[in-house]
Amino acid sequence: MARSKQSLLYAFLVLATATGLSPQAGRQRQAATPPNIIFLLADDQRWDALGVAGNTIIQTPYMDQLARDGFYFRRSYVTTPICAISRASILSGQYASRHGIVDFSTPFSAAALAQTYPVLLRQAGYRTGFIGKYGVGDDMPVREYDYWKGFKGQGNYAARDDEGNPIHLTDLMGRQMDEFLVTNPAGKPFCLSVSFKAPHAQDAANPEFPYADRFEALYQGITLQRPEAADDRYYRQFPDWFRHNDQNESRIRWSRRFATDSMFQQTVKAYCRLITGIDEVVGRLRQTLRERGLADNTVLVYTSDNGFYEGEYGFADKWYGHELSIRVPLMIYDPRRPQWHGRVTDKYTLNIDIAPTLLTLAGVAIPDRMQGRSLTQLMDSRNDGPAGTPWRTEFFFEHLFNTPAVFIPQSEGVLRNDQKYVRYFNLKQAGDSYEEVYDLRSDPKELNNLATKPPGKHLRKTLLPAFDRLKKAAK
Repeated sequence: MARSKQSLLYAFLVLATATGLSPQAGRQRQAATPPNIIFLLADDQRWDALGVAGNTIIQTPYMDQLARDGFYFRRSYVTTPICAISRASILSGQYASRHGIVDFSTPFSAAALAQTYPVLLRQAGYRTGFIGKYGVGDDMPVREYDYWKGFKGQGNYAARDDEGNPIHLTDLMGRQMDEFLVTNPAGKPFCLSVSFKAPHAQDAANPEFPYADRFEALYQGITLQRPEAADDRYYRQFPDWFRHNDQNESRIRWSRRFATDSMFQQTVKAYCRLITGIDEVVGRLRQTLRERGLADNTVLVYTSDNGFYEGEYGFADKWYGHELSIRVPLMIYDPRRPQWHGRVTDKYTLNIDIAPTLLTLAGVAIPDRMQGRSLTQLMDSRNDGPAGTPWRTEFFFEHLFNTPAVFIPQSEGVLRNDQKYVRYFNLKQAGDSYEEVYDLRSDPKELNNLATKPPGKHLRKTLLPAFDRLKKAAK
């Protein structure tokens, strides 16, 4: 225990030096109790699947309240829109180009795992726990956590509790969260990472989006409007090699989820019910923290590993460079920082920012290999103008996942000042290529690909230097 306290003190002094805090400030912060941290990660929740994001259909009152109570990041993105690789980036604070995990089977090396945020926090004296879908490699790092309820692969919504009774997986994870909190030693700082399966599909099952029975009546009687980008002409704009005789995996999944209006209604409502199921767990968690006297010193972070197409462009799932795929919700609530409460930003934030942010909140030094930035810098700034904290205005994203089992084209792109360039290619066949250029300021729904049009050609030319520079920096 003494060593843990010394580790926390040393970590804070390192941070104080790096941020220019005086020794006096360091001594004042020594007496403060390190914050508890709960990191909540949804699977496939798109950025606008929240009431606070302007969605008037979905019911997410507890997430909405968390966003309003804390700091809400309206333009948050992932650097790779697929679960395994995105989760590796979240844990490591690194692009896939650097951490090297571009499939579902490769785990972190021992050295790389030692530089992930949960292991670093444990070394600094935190009690760490993991619940849910780990998602990074075949080897589960059970020994690196004090409490482990993680599982391999995709998991199954049809779960059972410790007594063998049927329970929906989201609800079971809620119980496990309670168990972690109940068993935490008094005064021991903790970091609990919770990785929901919801609202990810139970791929190829029937049904593919099985929600808890109590949500059956939710969203009944509502007719959802199909998105404009679901028109078939947006799918037909992609070249033949990309569509791959309609054997592109996103098209195959579209065919069983969104091909007809009735399928669209059923799938999207079930998807929303799964998100509402997470929302209930978030609400119960906050109540438990209040009841156990932990609410005033527990930081809550909520985000998703990637977005989700609801039939747009003729797609299902994620993988590609559109906002619906790479943009996610993000909110941070720190009860100790009232100056952060009720604030929002439209600055670009990334999944690789999560690890350095959690380490900074805990007073632990950020490893040099991490490429993200601590969001505390952005949250502390009261001015988004020239006098405020300089923040990114551009970023690179990539998707290099490649497997013989399915056909998913690879992609790379850059978003710079709300102008986007995306290049699709095929690692299975050299020479296959397709480009997209969008100006999100005039076309936020990305309906007008400018890549082959005169204004778009000029825009492409202006974006390519940033693309090349940021791609190189991601390694």
